[in-house]
Amino acid sequence: MPEFITFGIKWLPELLKGVPITLSLWIIAITLGFFLGLALAWARVYGNRVFYWLSTVYIELFRGTPMLVQMFFIYLGLPRFGIVFDAFTAAVIAITLNSAAYQAEYFRGSILSVPKGQLTAARACGMTQWQAIRCIMLPQALRRVLPQWSNEAIVELKFTSIAYTIGVVEITALASDIGSRTLDFFQIFLWAGLVYLVLTSSVASFLGWLERKTYVPGVTNV
Repeated sequence: MPEFITFGIKWLPELLKGVPITLSLWIIAITLGFFLGLALAWARVYGNRVFYWLSTVYIELFRGTPMLVQMFFIYLGLPRFGIVFDAFTAAVIAITLNSAAYQAEYFRGSILSVPKGQLTAARACGMTQWQAIRCIMLPQALRRVLPQWSNEAIVELKFTSIAYTIGVVEITALASDIGSRTLDFFQIFLWAGLVYLVLTSSVASFLGWLERKTYVPGVTNV
């Protein structure tokens, strides 16, 4: 039996113990980032000048600085002011805040791609602006944004690996630990890469299926 397979049989079960942590970190962060990103996009498209500039500053700040720096600041910097988070919570906050900035721009572009005449027509039919946005604009925008948002979701799944730098015991952290014990970093990180490949491929397949299920002729593209 090839050495690579033998190595995997021995160490893969231990490596897979990091999968639930990785998926929990990703699911929580991408979900919170989704709602925060929507709020930021709303502020940039429909908010007043104060909300517009606050959301713009936020987006530029988190898109313009590395996620690793943001994570270190939250986990190692904030304790100076008495704000202390455990490693998992700090990682969730960092990934959420960073992802929300990117998701907000995807949502903003998608909202702006819906013809403005539809909002005007909805208001003329007696809807309030919020009703028109919620019932007319937002459903179309969410369908249109799915291909771009899918890419962000997959990227954030891979970015969870950064969390090992602050002590979160996920896939990359376990791979590093196993490599330190076996002194065979080549094989263990190759196996770790395969685990990430399976996870991202599964997510991509699901989101591709979701995109096809939500397809509406003339509104979305497959």
